[in-house]
Amino acid sequence: MAIGSIETYQNLGLATTADNAAAPAKKQELGQEAFLKLMTTQLTHQDPNKPMENGDFLAQMAQFSTVTGIGELNDSFSEFASSLSSGQALQAASLVGQSVLVPSNEGLMSLTKDMTGEIGLHDKTSDLKVSFIDSNGETVKTLHLGAQEKGNIKFSWDGLLDDGTYADPSVYSIYAEAEVNGTNTALQTFVNADVESVALGNTSDGIQLALAGLGEVNFNEVKKIF
Repeated sequence: MAIGSIETYQNLGLATTADNAAAPAKKQELGQEAFLKLMTTQLTHQDPNKPMENGDFLAQMAQFSTVTGIGELNDSFSEFASSLSSGQALQAASLVGQSVLVPSNEGLMSLTKDMTGEIGLHDKTSDLKVSFIDSNGETVKTLHLGAQEKGNIKFSWDGLLDDGTYADPSVYSIYAEAEVNGTNTALQTFVNADVESVALGNTSDGIQLALAGLGEVNFNEVKKIF
């Protein structure tokens, strides 16, 4: 009896073209038990003059094991990703009402809190400055932080202007610069902001945090939690 005969497939419980014509089409999957039955039948009905080589037999077994293993690995990773996403959602939800440090070149000056943050200084400097710019493009305040060593340098602005008055509560642009190795260099800035709400986006967007005055940022951008 040939391996491809209708009787062989029926004995193994596999559907044939004739069976499919009489029954609604459905997805067929070759499980491990059916695969082993098919391999046994193939060995039983092989041509005695041209028996299957051991290498061919082992190659087919290895191929099936590889496909099965990949499928199980994909399922495991899907479960792990789902668990990780749920854990992040719970952690992010607990941030509402707290303050986080995120990369930003803007900060909110409110009536109740100073504007605070950090500057990423990649080398020591003899002169570090942080400027705050209003919506009209005017620099309203510059903090002179002087000589600093390499690292994240904290800054704080209470809103006080040079003329003794206070800046209007608003969002201000932040520009940090330092003289590094004789060259005036622009630096990355980070600001502290209050978390107002959490949005669970789709798979590509991830978890989004709505920050007071700054809009939404991705949860993965958070550097510190206070």
